[in-house]
Amino acid sequence: MKKCSAHNQNCQNCEYDYCLQTVPFLSSLEPDQIKEVSKDTVRKRYKKGERIFSEGETARKLYMICTGKVKIFRYTPDGKELILYILSPNYFSFIGAFNLLKETTFDFGAEALEDTVVCTLDKHQFENIILKYPKVTLKILEEAYDRINKIESLVYRLSTNNVDAKVAGLLLSLIKDFGVEADDGIHLNMTMNREEMGSYAGLTRETMSRKLRSMQKQGLIEIQGNKKIIVKDINNLNDMLL
Repeated sequence: MKKCSAHNQNCQNCEYDYCLQTVPFLSSLEPDQIKEVSKDTVRKRYKKGERIFSEGETARKLYMICTGKVKIFRYTPDGKELILYILSPNYFSFIGAFNLLKETTFDFGAEALEDTVVCTLDKHQFENIILKYPKVTLKILEEAYDRINKIESLVYRLSTNNVDAKVAGLLLSLIKDFGVEADDGIHLNMTMNREEMGSYAGLTRETMSRKLRSMQKQGLIEIQGNKKIIVKDINNLNDMLL
């Protein structure tokens, strides 16, 4: 069955298996229940670099990542971008749930790292789902726990003065977002440039590029072009965090 090609339309009009099945926190629902949820869902495509929502915007929707990747970021007082984490269909698949529960504004922005498909539910529909399907609430709490761990890793990267630990911690984090295991190591086929990697680790683009080249000389990684890194020695990266 084919995907729907419209830029913005309801999911029930799609002629293919519902993309919501890829969203982990809905995985506890039966197919007919997911189909029911999809009837209230609006689906939209975003091009790479397109803003999904901005810091300070009122939280009115739950955003679920069906395909692609989205960076969640905010700006430091001196105007530098700081990436908090990355959303993808299989890992950190949604954003906005906690803001809806508190009826607040976003204190971060969201931008597509690559061409991305996002499904949204408004506040009223989201509340109906968590009341009707308690298992969904448990899944959201599980992902909240993982997200707290991710932020704790970010705090460590930003607080340490050890550049090796910053870059090693970043690469280990990116393995969850982009990693694919292969015979020659773990492949990171990324859509992030060096500046974005630096903002994720609290480093400048120049420092990030220099440290990656140094790690390649040590045999820890292999750099292929601007967007691909092969992690050769994950154990050594873990040791750098100690």
